Amino acid sequence: MFVGKIRLSILFVTAAFCIGQITGCKDDPQPKEDGAEPNKTVPSQPAEPPSSTTSAAIVKPVTPPPDSAKPTLGRIIATRRGWAPIYMNWYGEQSPDFTVTDITGKSHTLSDYKGRNVMLVFWATWCRPCKMEIPHLYELRKTYPQDQLAILAISYDNPRNSTEMVREYVEDNPLMSYTVVSVDMSALPRPYNYITGIPCSFYIDPQGKIKLATEGLVSVMQMKQIIEAEQ
Repeated sequence: MFVGKIRLSILFVTAAFCIGQITGCKDDPQPKEDGAEPNKTVPSQPAEPPSSTTSAAIVKPVTPPPDSAKPTLGRIIATRRGWAPIYMNWYGEQSPDFTVTDITGKSHTLSDYKGRNVMLVFWATWCRPCKMEIPHLYELRKTYPQDQLAILAISYDNPRNSTEMVREYVEDNPLMSYTVVSVDMSALPRPYNYITGIPCSFYIDPQGKIKLATEGLVSVMQMKQIIEAEQ
């Protein structure tokens, strides 16, 4: 009798252990959106189809948007990496006009670029992230023709970053295949006359309105997304 009770106890413990193992191995059906990659559709159901006994409860998967769909600025900002949106009170506002002279002596007036996208990039020769962004700007310059996108890389002229320093730096860096300007910050209107963090970029739409301003290194992929994004 005593031996029989021991055997029953062993069988009960073994059965409980097996049930616990089965339920503990069940996948969590809820997708973790916080860790989702940018612009990647999270599946709304497990990859393995349910059994035929539960087929009535199957929910049709959501069809992902086509790759050609333009992302919104809100989505781009939400999925950013390494940069932050700044000067947000200027978004949608007409950009103040200004005229500057590049390091080759050519004059550039911002309003002359209406009808195309404009990217104003504030940088300095001593700024490491600015230097890291140069290959991205080079790729961006190759992607869009001049009549679709103008890139003006603006550097403040001061003892630490003089016009001569800028000119020599550009001569030693063939990737800087876009317009480079060295100017006294007092010659620029608000909000371009007091940039406190670099690299800093302003994206201006073909109507001459400020679309977005960023602080920090932006990858060429997100530069393209910002340029093509819908408001």
